[in-house]
Amino acid sequence: MKIDDGISAKRSAWSFGAEVAEAFPEHAERSIPWYREGHELICYLSDFFVAPDSTVYDLGCSTGELLGQLAVHNGHKPGVRWIGQDKEQGMIDRARKTCAGHENVELQCQDILTGELSGADMIIAYYTIQFVEERHRQALFDRIYQALNWGGAFVLFEKVGAPDSRFQDMMSCLYREFKQRKGFSSDEILNKELSLKGVLKPFSTAGNLGLLNRAGFTDVMTVMKYVCFEGFLAIK
Repeated sequence: MKIDDGISAKRSAWSFGAEVAEAFPEHAERSIPWYREGHELICYLSDFFVAPDSTVYDLGCSTGELLGQLAVHNGHKPGVRWIGQDKEQGMIDRARKTCAGHENVELQCQDILTGELSGADMIIAYYTIQFVEERHRQALFDRIYQALNWGGAFVLFEKVGAPDSRFQDMMSCLYREFKQRKGFSSDEILNKELSLKGVLKPFSTAGNLGLLNRAGFTDVMTVMKYVCFEGFLAIK
């Protein structure tokens, strides 16, 4: 099924592998409201948490665009380690091109459920954890909390479900109209939804807050919200 130019997928089988890496940045920008603005916001949030010799993780770093922007934005701070993890080799290969020239960016082809995670001042998951199996999410949130230094930040951006069916109908309709305005055809919108069945499993705002709270985070706020897309800032 055709999803976008250069991207196709089968029912219930969306993947970030194969040819997706090359077309992903443009596809994500058309698919996710305020995608670039979210990157910019995270860069400015990093001013509060990234110091010389800090360690920062981007979990599910995809093509490395956010990591590259963070490295530039904080380029005046010596000794910072920027670590990107993604389990798709194609994404890591593309990220190495994106981040070429940034010697302090480390890219690991690694599942975020098992990869190194420790001593961080900032950990970012930008539309990543919504693809993690539900049974593994709490353990991942627990690991993130433990890996942060005291006062460190977890920046979580997720597609979120609405609190009840009435609101969910509204949010789904508004999101489809958003994608139409971005130039996706009705068939492409439907095909993407079919490909994501059983793959993308968003929690509600309350569900994500529950994961954060059980992990140990008590200082949490929403920093960006557009219909069914939300960014959280959690401080340890």
